[in-house]
Amino acid sequence: MNFFLYYLLPFVVVLGILIFFHELGHFLVAKYFGVKVLKFSLGFGYKVVGKQIGETEYLISSIPLGGYVKLLGENDDDEETILASDAARAFSNQSVMKRMAIVLAGPVFNLLLALLLFCVVYLVSGSQVMTAEVGQVREDSPAHKAGIMKGDVIVAVQGQHTQSWSDIKKIIKDAAGKPLEIAVDRGDKLVSVTVVPEEAVEKNIFGEEVRSALIGIVASGQVMQVDLTPWAAVREGFLKTWEVSKLTVLTIVKLFQGVVSIKTIGGPIMIGQLTGQVAQESVSYLVPLLAVISINLGILNLLPVPILDGGLILFLLIELILRRPVSVKKRDVAQKVGLILLAVLIVVVTVNDLARIEAVAKLFGKIFG
Repeated sequence: MNFFLYYLLPFVVVLGILIFFHELGHFLVAKYFGVKVLKFSLGFGYKVVGKQIGETEYLISSIPLGGYVKLLGENDDDEETILASDAARAFSNQSVMKRMAIVLAGPVFNLLLALLLFCVVYLVSGSQVMTAEVGQVREDSPAHKAGIMKGDVIVAVQGQHTQSWSDIKKIIKDAAGKPLEIAVDRGDKLVSVTVVPEEAVEKNIFGEEVRSALIGIVASGQVMQVDLTPWAAVREGFLKTWEVSKLTVLTIVKLFQGVVSIKTIGGPIMIGQLTGQVAQESVSYLVPLLAVISINLGILNLLPVPILDGGLILFLLIELILRRPVSVKKRDVAQKVGLILLAVLIVVVTVNDLARIEAVAKLFGKIFG
């Protein structure tokens, strides 16, 4: 029962929302262009439950790891069964740009969902930022030589007000060798010191060595809550969506470059663990996690791999350039290659998930304990 409440239920809810919004994008844009939608399904496989409403059958299917929207004329096999009265509403008879918009709508709706969720989080909860209080000063560092002390609160750098630790880092990171005037609040007095940052080599989140300017201080770790106006919440929502999207794209690039190990990729098991762990902390924490996963799903679907939305968009771009569709034979071959790649990816992420022995052991303990 605990496994169902803490792991399976959050996983199914999160996955269901992501799939629904993705397919809703295809569905709404298809409807907007007048394309006939035959089926809207959450899940693959056999129909568990369904209802015909108008010209569309709405389904919940047996395999909950995806979904689909079936459009009239979407497959080549449908051509012979299209009635003359419905010909104008077939997907295959739409212009390239309309078909591209319908395909692109799924990933775009995932990004829009993330944007909406981030905006709501910032509007309701505000923003949590790390304060500008110094928690540690490295001996013989530029900050130590300038007289900065543990407990000092940095209020300005070069005349620029610093409300958070990130404000300090942004100003200092490109100022190696340049004297900086830093104002610190030291209890009952304001002290001004001059610090010359030194260039150092650090590792970024991908493990790559990068050069940056440092003064030798560490944050105290104190966090403060900042309430945001509706406009500021929307602005932060856009910034966070862009930040996570950019990081996702960079991670994919680093994977192909070999900088990031393929062993770090996770699949449904890891998502289930994450959602379960987060749900146990607080259900409200699932909202930003849902936003991050939605961005990942949207961007991954844009990869130019056959059977993904990005693969179909690639075919449509080729058709737009050549002014003729890619041959059925070539598309069939590409689809088979895409299926093989997807199967390999599923195996890899499953092996990666199972290789996290300690985490999996805990999960199994919850199932059988």
